[in-house]
Amino acid sequence: MTSAHNQTWNADRYAKHAHFVPALGQAVLELLNATPGERILDLGCGDGVLSEKIGALGATVVGVDSSSDMVSAAKSRGIDARVMSGDELTFDHEFDAVFSNAALHWMSKDPDAVVAGVRRALKPSGRFVAEMGGHGNVAAIHVALVAVLERHGVRNAAAASPWYYPAPEAYSAKLERAGFRIESMQLIPRPTPLPTGMEEWLKTFGLPFLKHLPESQHAAALDETVALLRPALCDESGNWTADYVRLRFDARVE
Repeated sequence: MTSAHNQTWNADRYAKHAHFVPALGQAVLELLNATPGERILDLGCGDGVLSEKIGALGATVVGVDSSSDMVSAAKSRGIDARVMSGDELTFDHEFDAVFSNAALHWMSKDPDAVVAGVRRALKPSGRFVAEMGGHGNVAAIHVALVAVLERHGVRNAAAASPWYYPAPEAYSAKLERAGFRIESMQLIPRPTPLPTGMEEWLKTFGLPFLKHLPESQHAAALDETVALLRPALCDESGNWTADYVRLRFDARVE
């Protein structure tokens, strides 16, 4: 997805350095419980790894993502994938379910518009099943990035964040205002190993922060961020773990 916060996605980089994201999506897939014949929208489908798994269960899947590179990768898997922003969904009461994994927190410009678009896309009695970053997600990483930007002279560095990590109560309220009934809503701490290390994670997910600095300062800013995080998130063997906290929910149209 390409967000309003200058995040540009590259499908090859994502597959190499963030393959753990769809791999950890099994729990939310099970919560979706797709059945043959259902029509399901995968919101923020990325390269289509999970869309493919939903389709294998017999459902008809449409994937949307705001990154044309990711959509191309999804299409190469045979997914009906389309370039579309999450806060500008154009569907009208045509899906049995909307599914999303690790994408909603990037749609931070107008979360209410995202929820309204999902509600409009669903048939009566449809369901919205998703997992996203929740309150406290990558908190240490966020604090380190902000501190480094401020050290480099960026004012109001916290505003550089592209992420929206709501608490369960706040997101439940958004869903209920849009006409959903909450079936389940869980905030789940999930420390997540980073197989290619913190620097590659930052290069994959932290671009919106770095773009507030001249390119000549990017390498130094990365080194400083990694150094700040090493005592908390890297073990004595050099293995990195990100401080993930996920918000997983199942909501139904009233």
